[in-house]
Amino acid sequence: MKIEQCSFSGFKIYPGKGKLYVRLDSKVFRFVSSKNESLFLQRKNPRKIAWTTVYRRVHKKGITEEIAKKRSRKTVKHQRGIVGADMASILKLRNQKPEVRDAARAAAVKAAKDEKKAKEEKKKASKPKVSIAGGAKVSKQSAKGSKAGR
Repeated sequence: MKIEQCSFSGFKIYPGKGKLYVRLDSKVFRFVSSKNESLFLQRKNPRKIAWTTVYRRVHKKGITEEIAKKRSRKTVKHQRGIVGADMASILKLRNQKPEVRDAARAAAVKAAKDEKKAKEEKKKASKPKVSIAGGAKVSKQSAKGSKAGR
């Protein structure tokens, strides 16, 4: 014995009861009564009709209090270190005064600039000056050895 479900109201349809409605796109709808069929054909929304099971489910009606109240666990905050820094070093940096932090940042920036300057000077010193005999103006492309100047 197969018990079907009403497509509109969600009620049970027992064998020998109800109506079967097949739309042109071959979708099958089962209705427990002509009232349900009529409302469906009027394109009424079952979520807005108070006596349907869909409405009761959407509006949380008839659910016992024990099931309705879900226990939620309170989140507990934990402070953990990040990879490459333990919690003590993080707290030390956090409690640092703004003046100390600014001074450290300025020192780091100065060190980076000095390093960049030294690198550029080294690059400049190692690069030999390219001079072409005769002093004639030659394009970069022909100086590199392309076949265009030949």
